[in-house]
Parts: sequence; structure tokens; C-alpha cells
Amino acid sequence: MAGERMTEAPALTTERLLLRPHTHRDFEDVYALWSDPKVVQHISGKPSSRQESWSRLLRYAGHWTLLGYGYWVVQDRGTARFLGEVGLANYRREIEPSFGENPEAGWVMAPHAHGRGIAREAVAAVLAWADAHLTADHAVCMIAPENAASRRLAATVGFREVGTARYQGEEVVVGERQLGP
Repeated sequence: MAGERMTEAPALTTERLLLRPHTHRDFEDVYALWSDPKVVQHISGKPSSRQESWSRLLRYAGHWTLLGYGYWVVQDRGTARFLGEVGLANYRREIEPSFGENPEAGWVMAPHAHGRGIAREAVAAVLAWADAHLTADHAVCMIAPENAASRRLAATVGFREVGTARYQGEEVVVGERQLGP
């Protein structure tokens, strides 16, 4: 039901994936993901430290507690292998134009999950959940202009590029997608 507030990520399943809430036991996988230079190449360009990864994990839990939405762990249904993270957030980014209170979609996959359609499958599941449960009019995303794979994924799941913005001194492409039935 739209507007129903959750305090923890509900489990979502797809043909190949289980999307589930993060737990403290996910820390080593989160750290491995965010400290990989290939993974952060188009995000921050800088691998995360253990401390930064721990703060990220805590931020995921805080989103659900305070906002009723957040990020999920993406894992293989058959093997339970950690594949990445996907979700919605409000980072209160200092960006113009402002994202306001609109949830920002994001996805990051481990290199062993690249090129297999896993991100598309996971993001589609999260957006279907958002369509059914969030009251925001639309979701946003921001992607480095050179990240062609993420730009294609965003278009595939319904984001349309609405312009560019500057974030932390870098140009980003901004996408927008309507939410709701």
C-alpha cells in the first residue's frame, strides 16, 4: 500500500536474486565492494576505507529507520553470494537543481556480477516496490557521463535524462522516473 512506512527493507525476490536487508554480518562484503577501484571508478573514483564502509552500512539502516526506504543487499538466490547493493536514498546532496525529498535510486554491483543483467533485475524489483509503497511523485538518479552501462540501465528501467548538474565539482547526468501505478 502506498505510504506504508517500513523500518527495515522487505525481502524481494526475482527469478535469480534475493534482495534483503543489510546486517552487520555484511560488513566485509560491503567493504570489499566499496574498496574495489573498478567499482568506484565512476562513483567517487576513490576506494572506501573500512571506516567509510562501516559508515555506509550504518547509513543504510538509518534510511529505513528514518525514511521508510533505503538499500538492499543483492544476492544470488541459488548460492547466496553477495552481488552488490541497490536501493533508494535521500543523501541531501548539495546539488543544483536540488533533488528535494525525491528518493534517489542507486546501484552498485561487484565485478563478478557485471554484464549479467543482475543490476537491471535488481533495480527493476526495487522500482516496482517503490511504485507500490512510496508517495513521492518521482525518483531521481545521477550518473557520471562516461558511465555508459549505468546510463543504459537507467533508461531501461524508465529513467529519462533531464539534464546535467555539477556535484562535488564534477558534471553528472540527472535522470528522473515517475513513481506510482
